[in-house]
Amino acid sequence: MKDNTNQKLRYPIGHFDVPERITDLLLHNWISDLKRFPDKLSDLVQPLDARQLDTPYRPGGWTIRQVVHHLADSHHNSYMRFKWALTESTPLIKVYDEKSWASLFDSQTGPINLSLNHLRAVHEKLVYLLEGLDRGQLKRKFRHPESGLTSLEENVGRYVWHGNHHYAHIENLLQEKGWHP
Repeated sequence: MKDNTNQKLRYPIGHFDVPERITDLLLHNWISDLKRFPDKLSDLVQPLDARQLDTPYRPGGWTIRQVVHHLADSHHNSYMRFKWALTESTPLIKVYDEKSWASLFDSQTGPINLSLNHLRAVHEKLVYLLEGLDRGQLKRKFRHPESGLTSLEENVGRYVWHGNHHYAHIENLLQEKGWHP
């Protein structure tokens, strides 16, 4: 039972499953989700005080502050992967050590507005880019050293999932603590 509870805390919305077929409608919905995500996240975390921001979302997990900074770092890296795949032939991307990044002082103590503003800018650029691509461009791929080939259309869905995954971490903690507005 404990392992099941831990899995639910770690993956509150489950793992990302790549759809068998990524339709135009699904892509449109994903891009719309990416467009709305920075405001949705800001609305959730802006009202929190320092004590709340420095609360881990689960035992042994990151604090809300670290999660917000992680989202900006991760989505920035994802944006770069889109650019590489659009300008290089199936590039091997560089991975980053997200746990080490989250342990840096800026992720542990930095004002969340730094990352909320950064996330908003990255998403605006990404959405602008995605809305200008054709289906052929969205089929382009990059190679991840650990997970192999990923198409850009799949990566759109993966980052919608990623944002929602961490949003659920924060939202669940707020509900558990009675901090939800």
